[in-house]
Amino acid sequence: EVHLVESGGGSVQTGGSLRLSCAASGFTISNYCMGWFRQAPGKERERVARIGRSGTTGYTDSVKGRFTISRDNTKNTLYLQMDSLKPEDTAMYFCAAGFWSGDWCTSKYWGQGTQVTVSS
Repeated sequence: EVHLVESGGGSVQTGGSLRLSCAASGFTISNYCMGWFRQAPGKERERVARIGRSGTTGYTDSVKGRFTISRDNTKNTLYLQMDSLKPEDTAMYFCAAGFWSGDWCTSKYWGQGTQVTVSS
């Protein structure tokens, strides 16, 4: 059975950092395109970062230079290092696993999310 479990969310002040983790089971993340998405209250879910099977990374413009996506294949875990956080980064963050499509990943499997709150 496939599971994605996010952790590492919390409340920080503007300029702070958080590291999100997404532990996968039931499949091997190195065989998938993995991504982070977020959804703020009243807004649509948006993509944040992705890492392809080859390790190629991509980011939405608003987080470039501040967020870093990575994975540890030995731990079957995906990460999102978030630095220089801003109040507009406040959202529920989800990890997803899928396949490469265009310049991003599809989303076949989803985690349950972890909340990130950035106060000014």
